[in-house]
Amino acid sequence: MDLMDLLKSSGGNDSIGKLADAVGIGSGDASKLVASLGPALLGNLTKQAGSASGLSGLKRALDSGKHKQYIDNPETMLADATREDGNKILGHILGSKDASRAVANEASFETGIDPGLIKKALPLLATLAMGAMSKKNAEPKGGGLGDLIGMARKFF
Repeated sequence: MDLMDLLKSSGGNDSIGKLADAVGIGSGDASKLVASLGPALLGNLTKQAGSASGLSGLKRALDSGKHKQYIDNPETMLADATREDGNKILGHILGSKDASRAVANEASFETGIDPGLIKKALPLLATLAMGAMSKKNAEPKGGGLGDLIGMARKFF
């Protein structure tokens, strides 16, 4: 399962559309971004979850349920608070603005989308990824954190 599948299975289709609106790109470009950025986001989450402290931090974040709003209420993609939360998430996932810029530049090379637009989309996509993972984590059967980490590992 890739990030697009995870987003779709958690009900994130409308949120992806709102992300596209917030950034000023079409739905096709938004799908390309999800495909291009997904491995970097989920791959770095997997690396962090490899340590006990990283895994417990991820579990706390997912258990809080706060991130589900990004899937359940697509209009949140248009809010400044979502971008701020996304930047915090990126800080945890990627570690630095330089790493975030490098991911955006690589995605620009892969997709042909302007790196400035990707930099705008990246924090929003990070919130969607956390929202989808949070929803899957809350599922009573087969959606636990171990399944999510296993899914993220499939990228590598």
